[in-house]
Amino acid sequence: MAAQKALDYVEDGMVIGLGTGSTVEYFIPKLGDKIKKENIEIIAIPTSHRTKSLAQEFQIPLSTLREHPEIDVTIDGADEVDPNLNLIKGGGGALTREKIVAYASKKEIIIVDESKLVQKLGVSFPLPIEVVPFGWYPTKLHIERLFDCNANLRMADSIPFTTDNTNYILDCEFSEIERPEILEKELNDIPGVVEVGLFVDLADIVIAGTREGIKIFEK
Repeated sequence: MAAQKALDYVEDGMVIGLGTGSTVEYFIPKLGDKIKKENIEIIAIPTSHRTKSLAQEFQIPLSTLREHPEIDVTIDGADEVDPNLNLIKGGGGALTREKIVAYASKKEIIIVDESKLVQKLGVSFPLPIEVVPFGWYPTKLHIERLFDCNANLRMADSIPFTTDNTNYILDCEFSEIERPEILEKELNDIPGVVEVGLFVDLADIVIAGTREGIKIFEK
Protein backbone atom coordinates (compact mmCIF):
# COMPACT_ATOMS: atom_id res chain seq x y z
CA MET A 1 0.00 0.00 0.00
CA ALA A 2 2.74 2.45 0.93
CA ALA A 3 4.76 1.55 -2.15
CA GLN A 4 1.75 2.13 -4.38
CA LYS A 5 1.06 5.53 -2.80
CA ALA A 6 4.68 6.59 -3.29
CA LEU A 7 4.17 6.40 -7.06
CA ASP A 8 2.03 9.54 -6.79
CA TYR A 9 5.22 11.53 -6.18
CA VAL A 10 6.96 10.29 -9.34
CA GLU A 11 6.62 12.56 -12.37
CA ASP A 12 7.88 12.54 -15.93
CA GLY A 13 11.45 13.81 -16.28
CA MET A 14 12.47 13.21 -12.67
CA VAL A 15 15.70 11.83 -11.28
CA ILE A 16 14.64 9.25 -8.67
CA GLY A 17 16.74 7.86 -5.85
CA LEU A 18 16.03 4.20 -5.08
CA GLY A 19 16.72 2.99 -1.56
CA THR A 20 17.54 -0.53 -0.42
CA GLY A 21 15.54 -3.07 1.54
CA SER A 22 12.40 -5.16 1.60
CA THR A 23 9.91 -2.27 1.39
CA VAL A 24 11.64 -0.66 -1.60
CA GLU A 25 11.52 -4.03 -3.33
CA TYR A 26 7.74 -3.62 -3.42
CA PHE A 27 8.16 -0.18 -4.99
CA ILE A 28 10.61 -0.99 -7.81
CA PRO A 29 8.30 -3.34 -9.82
CA LYS A 30 5.48 -0.78 -9.48
CA LEU A 31 7.80 1.95 -10.75
CA GLY A 32 8.73 -0.22 -13.73
CA ASP A 33 5.03 -0.71 -14.53
CA LYS A 34 4.33 3.03 -14.23
CA ILE A 35 7.13 3.86 -16.68
CA LYS A 36 5.71 1.45 -19.26
CA LYS A 37 2.01 2.23 -18.83
CA GLU A 38 2.35 6.02 -18.69
CA ASN A 39 5.29 6.20 -21.13
CA ILE A 40 7.22 8.52 -18.84
CA GLU A 41 10.95 9.11 -18.75
CA ILE A 42 12.77 8.95 -15.45
CA ILE A 43 16.34 8.22 -14.42
CA ALA A 44 17.02 6.27 -11.22
CA ILE A 45 20.03 6.30 -8.89
CA PRO A 46 20.29 2.98 -6.98
CA THR A 47 21.80 2.84 -3.49
CA SER A 48 23.10 -0.74 -3.66
CA HIS A 49 24.09 -3.54 -6.02
CA ARG A 50 20.91 -5.38 -5.03
CA THR A 51 18.68 -2.41 -5.88
CA LYS A 52 20.56 -1.89 -9.15
CA SER A 53 19.96 -5.50 -10.20
CA LEU A 54 16.26 -5.33 -9.36
CA ALA A 55 15.83 -2.04 -11.21
CA GLN A 56 17.54 -3.49 -14.28
CA GLU A 57 15.21 -6.48 -14.11
CA PHE A 58 12.24 -4.11 -14.44
CA GLN A 59 13.95 -2.05 -17.16
CA ILE A 60 14.26 1.14 -15.13
CA PRO A 61 16.88 3.49 -16.65
CA LEU A 62 19.82 3.97 -14.28
CA SER A 63 22.56 6.52 -13.84
CA THR A 64 25.06 7.70 -11.22
CA LEU A 65 25.54 10.64 -8.87
CA ARG A 66 28.44 11.77 -11.06
CA GLU A 67 26.01 12.26 -13.94
CA HIS A 68 23.09 13.45 -11.78
CA PRO A 69 24.36 14.93 -8.49
CA GLU A 70 20.95 16.42 -7.67
CA ILE A 71 17.96 14.10 -7.15
CA ASP A 72 14.34 15.20 -7.38
CA VAL A 73 12.87 12.61 -5.04
CA THR A 74 14.16 9.50 -3.28
CA ILE A 75 11.94 6.61 -2.24
CA ASP A 76 13.40 4.55 0.59
CA GLY A 77 12.38 2.44 3.57
CA ALA A 78 13.32 2.60 7.25
CA ASP A 79 13.70 0.26 10.20
CA GLU A 80 12.26 2.78 12.68
CA VAL A 81 10.54 6.16 12.39
CA ASP A 82 9.98 8.46 15.38
CA PRO A 83 7.33 11.24 15.69
CA ASN A 84 9.85 13.83 14.41
CA LEU A 85 10.45 11.71 11.29
CA ASN A 86 13.96 10.81 12.41
CA LEU A 87 14.93 7.34 11.25
CA ILE A 88 17.02 4.30 11.94
CA LYS A 89 18.17 2.76 8.66
CA GLY A 90 20.73 0.17 7.62
CA GLY A 91 18.94 -3.14 8.09
CA GLY A 92 19.62 -3.78 4.41
CA GLY A 93 23.28 -2.85 4.82
CA ALA A 94 23.28 0.22 2.52
CA LEU A 95 23.10 3.02 5.08
CA THR A 96 26.09 5.04 3.84
CA ARG A 97 24.96 5.14 0.22
CA GLU A 98 21.36 5.74 1.30
CA LYS A 99 22.44 8.75 3.38
CA ILE A 100 24.51 10.19 0.53
CA VAL A 101 21.52 9.90 -1.81
CA ALA A 102 19.14 11.32 0.81
CA TYR A 103 21.42 14.32 1.31
CA ALA A 104 21.46 14.91 -2.47
CA SER A 105 17.66 14.75 -2.73
CA LYS A 106 15.20 17.64 -2.90
CA LYS A 107 12.60 15.37 -1.27
CA GLU A 108 13.07 12.19 0.77
CA ILE A 109 10.02 9.92 0.97
CA ILE A 110 10.05 6.96 3.36
CA ILE A 111 7.67 4.02 2.95
CA VAL A 112 7.03 1.71 5.90
CA ASP A 113 4.44 -0.47 7.55
CA GLU A 114 2.98 0.56 10.88
CA SER A 115 5.30 -1.71 12.88
CA LYS A 116 8.15 0.69 12.07
CA LEU A 117 6.49 3.67 13.80
CA VAL A 118 7.96 4.14 17.30
CA GLN A 119 7.90 6.78 20.00
CA LYS A 120 11.69 6.65 20.47
CA LEU A 121 14.40 5.28 18.22
CA GLY A 122 16.41 2.26 19.28
CA VAL A 123 13.62 0.56 21.23
CA SER A 124 12.89 -2.29 18.82
CA PHE A 125 15.75 -2.21 16.30
CA PRO A 126 19.53 -2.03 16.77
CA LEU A 127 21.38 0.95 15.34
CA PRO A 128 23.59 -0.07 12.39
CA ILE A 129 27.01 1.58 12.20
CA GLU A 130 29.25 1.03 9.18
CA VAL A 131 32.90 0.63 10.20
CA VAL A 132 36.26 0.09 8.51
CA PRO A 133 37.28 -3.61 8.77
CA PHE A 134 40.80 -2.61 9.88
CA GLY A 135 40.41 -2.00 13.58
CA TRP A 136 36.71 -2.87 13.74
CA TYR A 137 37.20 -4.50 17.14
CA PRO A 138 38.68 -1.48 18.98
CA THR A 139 36.01 0.63 17.26
CA LYS A 140 33.41 -1.69 18.76
CA LEU A 141 35.00 -1.35 22.22
CA HIS A 142 35.07 2.46 21.96
CA ILE A 143 31.37 2.55 21.04
CA GLU A 144 30.39 0.21 23.88
CA ARG A 145 32.43 2.12 26.45
CA LEU A 146 31.30 5.59 25.41
CA PHE A 147 27.61 4.90 24.84
CA ASP A 148 26.68 2.00 27.14
CA CYS A 149 25.38 -0.29 24.41
CA ASN A 150 26.10 -3.74 22.99
CA ALA A 151 27.75 -3.55 19.57
CA ASN A 152 27.52 -6.81 17.61
CA LEU A 153 29.37 -7.51 14.39
CA ARG A 154 26.83 -8.37 11.70
CA MET A 155 27.44 -11.83 10.27
CA ALA A 156 26.38 -13.59 7.07
CA ASP A 157 26.95 -17.34 6.70
CA SER A 158 29.46 -17.43 9.55
CA ILE A 159 31.61 -14.61 8.15
CA PRO A 160 31.33 -10.86 8.66
CA PHE A 161 28.69 -9.19 6.51
CA THR A 162 30.37 -6.85 4.03
CA THR A 163 28.70 -3.74 2.62
CA ASP A 164 28.92 -2.64 -1.02
CA ASN A 165 31.67 -0.32 0.24
CA THR A 166 33.58 -3.42 1.54
CA ASN A 167 33.10 -2.35 5.15
CA TYR A 168 31.61 -4.11 8.19
CA ILE A 169 28.49 -3.25 10.17
CA LEU A 170 28.12 -3.12 13.95
CA ASP A 171 24.50 -3.50 15.11
CA CYS A 172 24.31 -1.55 18.36
CA GLU A 173 21.61 -2.27 20.91
CA PHE A 174 20.45 0.74 22.92
CA SER A 175 17.62 0.77 25.45
CA GLU A 176 16.42 3.92 23.66
CA ILE A 177 17.97 6.89 21.89
CA GLU A 178 17.08 10.18 23.56
CA ARG A 179 18.95 12.69 21.35
CA PRO A 180 19.57 11.13 17.93
CA GLU A 181 21.07 14.32 16.49
CA ILE A 182 23.76 14.37 19.21
CA LEU A 183 24.43 10.64 19.15
CA GLU A 184 24.91 10.70 15.37
CA LYS A 185 27.61 13.37 15.60
CA GLU A 186 29.38 11.76 18.55
CA LEU A 187 29.52 8.36 16.87
CA ASN A 188 30.83 9.86 13.64
CA ASP A 189 33.71 11.41 15.63
CA ILE A 190 35.12 7.95 16.43
CA PRO A 191 37.97 6.91 14.11
CA GLY A 192 36.92 3.84 12.15
CA VAL A 193 33.25 4.80 11.95
CA VAL A 194 32.25 5.38 8.32
CA GLU A 195 28.60 6.30 8.83
CA VAL A 196 25.78 5.91 11.34
CA GLY A 197 22.29 4.63 10.56
CA LEU A 198 20.63 7.63 12.19
CA PHE A 199 18.87 9.78 9.59
CA VAL A 200 18.12 13.03 11.39
CA ASP A 201 16.09 15.74 9.68
CA LEU A 202 16.39 14.06 6.27
CA ALA A 203 12.91 12.59 5.73
CA ASP A 204 10.30 14.97 4.29
CA ILE A 205 7.35 12.56 4.04
CA VAL A 206 6.66 9.18 5.63
CA ILE A 207 4.00 6.98 4.03
CA ALA A 208 2.85 4.23 6.40
CA GLY A 209 0.68 1.30 5.40
CA THR A 210 -1.56 0.46 8.35
CA ARG A 211 -4.55 -1.75 9.09
CA GLU A 212 -6.68 1.38 8.80
CA GLY A 213 -5.17 2.28 5.41
CA ILE A 214 -2.51 4.74 4.32
CA LYS A 215 -1.25 7.36 6.79
CA ILE A 216 0.98 10.21 5.61
CA PHE A 217 3.26 12.14 7.95
CA GLU A 218 5.04 15.30 6.77
CA LYS A 219 7.89 17.29 8.25
